[in-house]
Amino acid sequence: MKKFLALALALAMMFTLVACSTSGDNSGNTVTPSAGSAATPGTGDSGNTDSGNTESGGAYNLTVNLSSEPATIDPALNSAVDGAVMLNHFFEGLIKLGPVENGEEMRGAEFVPGQAEKWDVVDNADGTQVWTFHLRDGIQWSDGQPVTAEDFVYSWQRLVDPATAADYAYMIDVVVNANDIMAGAIAPSELGVRAIDDKTFEVTLITNVPYFTDIAGFPACFPVRKDIIESAGDQWTFDPATYIGNGPYKLQSWTHSEQIVAVKNDKHYDYANLGPDSITFKLIDDQNAMLNGFQTGELDYIEDLPIAEIPALLDSGELKIVPYLGTYYVEFNTTLAPFDNPQIREAFNLVIDRTFIVTNITQTAQVPASGFVPAGIYDANQSGDFRAVGGDYYSVDDADYEANCEKARQILADAGYPGGAGFPTVEYLYNTSDAHKAIGESLQNVWQKELGVTVQLQNEEWNTFLETRKQGRFSICRGGWIADYNDAVNFLDMFVTGGGNNDPQYANPDFDALIRQIKAESNPTTRTKLLHEAEDMLLGRDWVVAPIYFYTNKYMLKPGISGFFHSPMGYTIFSYSKQQ
Repeated sequence: MKKFLALALALAMMFTLVACSTSGDNSGNTVTPSAGSAATPGTGDSGNTDSGNTESGGAYNLTVNLSSEPATIDPALNSAVDGAVMLNHFFEGLIKLGPVENGEEMRGAEFVPGQAEKWDVVDNADGTQVWTFHLRDGIQWSDGQPVTAEDFVYSWQRLVDPATAADYAYMIDVVVNANDIMAGAIAPSELGVRAIDDKTFEVTLITNVPYFTDIAGFPACFPVRKDIIESAGDQWTFDPATYIGNGPYKLQSWTHSEQIVAVKNDKHYDYANLGPDSITFKLIDDQNAMLNGFQTGELDYIEDLPIAEIPALLDSGELKIVPYLGTYYVEFNTTLAPFDNPQIREAFNLVIDRTFIVTNITQTAQVPASGFVPAGIYDANQSGDFRAVGGDYYSVDDADYEANCEKARQILADAGYPGGAGFPTVEYLYNTSDAHKAIGESLQNVWQKELGVTVQLQNEEWNTFLETRKQGRFSICRGGWIADYNDAVNFLDMFVTGGGNNDPQYANPDFDALIRQIKAESNPTTRTKLLHEAEDMLLGRDWVVAPIYFYTNKYMLKPGISGFFHSPMGYTIFSYSKQQ
């Protein structure tokens, strides 16, 4: 286990440093890109329009598989990693991800100028902070219309508008008046954003926010077109004629449950340096089909495969592992008996055999999770590791497993179910996948063996699963959270009462108040202390979730392709990839 931990921590910390590097600071100075980063973000290309072509001069068409049908490709409504990867190709925020080279492959990412070529940051005497973004000259939507500061005003107001019902509305709750708008107390037009002119977008924050560059580059904050959405309604994302973006690629076609095809956007300012002529996102959810597609040459890139094939492909070097700042966990519906009792939730948490799961099922250097916030997340001083300081909420050491189980059995007995007697049959929900199924079977086995309870397994297709989980129609279900930005609050604030990503339906006024205090606190030391208190409440007291392991990400890539890059937040960017 020490070897697992050492590897994951080394990977996470190395790429976390990369991910947190920004083009902005908090000094109030004008921020400009480093040489070459604005027009040609790390591609090293000479600017030829056929830079992504094969050696023979033919078109370079990349075919990848991330998952099955996305729930949505509306920037404000998406809350899944696969959708976010697509959105990073169809749209572009004020700030975007650019590559950082590491050896022969680009495996790290940093924030570089996107639609904004530079920005200013000013701290006010009243504690607020003002960010002023200066947009590039000549930026356009894929239909040739100019991108303006008003597009960002509309999009950010739409994000927090209760009528939009965006899961990620809280992403910009640090903007002045955002919380009151989300509560329905004031109009979206009162949000602390404004267009000074067509090329200048201003944002006022309630306090100094160290991770705001990450938010400015987050998919939910990408601009969308007011006229398109108002005319096409909620169908705007399905038709290439109305799916107008400002990213490096544009939608050519969407054959539902089969594929989404993106082609180069000739209106994008960096068109000359783009790689693939087209990117086809194949929509597959069967791991055998994924691997077969890769081995037959139908797919150039995959991120999932059958569990049984992992050891051999790791040994051969064909399967790669990169960092992933996230946690795989079990969610309990805190509003439904018997899991409305935190004692029951703690008992179910303690008997999970995390070492068995990472050693025998996932097999790709995941680390058994002894807390919810993963290793690799900074503390609020942007220096130390939050998990190392926060410590363990239970032991994940094999030698302590039986003691954990004995404690769990006593907790269950104290809750009125000695040996599991009288405990109702409950259901564990997961989505289609070899690994999710195998993990579910492991959980089912230990809960029955160690607690004497009966747990049935229920599998749903990805889209259906997302909606079922979001609506709270489950007793226990699979959960996973990948960092949106490198700060512990990102793993905690989704559990505020009524939050769009609060799948366990957790409602605790004390927790809500603590998160509000964290969001308004500018002193890093005080803020770090409050963040640890929030995790103590979430996990050490109320046991809302049962963390299983800290993620790594695996992938297979066709030989001869270079120039793509990963973010530790789970995004893979193909825009500048090349075929040798």
